[in-house]
Amino acid sequence: MRIYAERPFRILRQFLSDVLAIGWVVVVALAALAVREVILRLQGPATALADAGESIRNVFDGAARTAGGVPFVGGELSSALGAGAGAGDRIAEAGREQAETIAAVATGTAVLVIVIGILPVLFVWLPLRVRYARLASAAVAVRGLDDDLLALRAITRQPVRRLLKVSADPAAAWRKGDPEVVAGLATLELRRLGLRKP
Repeated sequence: MRIYAERPFRILRQFLSDVLAIGWVVVVALAALAVREVILRLQGPATALADAGESIRNVFDGAARTAGGVPFVGGELSSALGAGAGAGDRIAEAGREQAETIAAVATGTAVLVIVIGILPVLFVWLPLRVRYARLASAAVAVRGLDDDLLALRAITRQPVRRLLKVSADPAAAWRKGDPEVVAGLATLELRRLGLRKP
């Protein structure tokens, strides 16, 4: 499969377009990572909430253990303080859930930025490059073997003004099999693809 042309100017244009496409993908990926990092900074309050909940639970757990040793009312006091430890657990869990939600939103946003950013590459650059590779590969396969086929492709794809430079009536000359016109049209088609005549 022929990916690049053979003529220097065309190769340079193709190479630059490839570098720009790859550069664009890299920039989009870096932008997505930056967006993700910015959104992840919002986890600070959620992490602080989770840590506060853990601290509350630890304080109430310690108080409940200590209160358990108080004679007569220790059991009831310990159980009341245990409810405070449960509240601390719920606060910590809420903070953890909020942090997980923010992480999911950050990752989803990064993926969305990448998908939207890469769409021009997928729908413009890639089809053009694949189309060129297919056309150039087919032309390389027949050049030197069948100028007639390349001449026919030139007649169907080249602007009329270019065809008229080869012959005053290129279609009639092609139908008659005029070797000079057929070779000229084949060369025109190869030049359009940035390929050389063998």
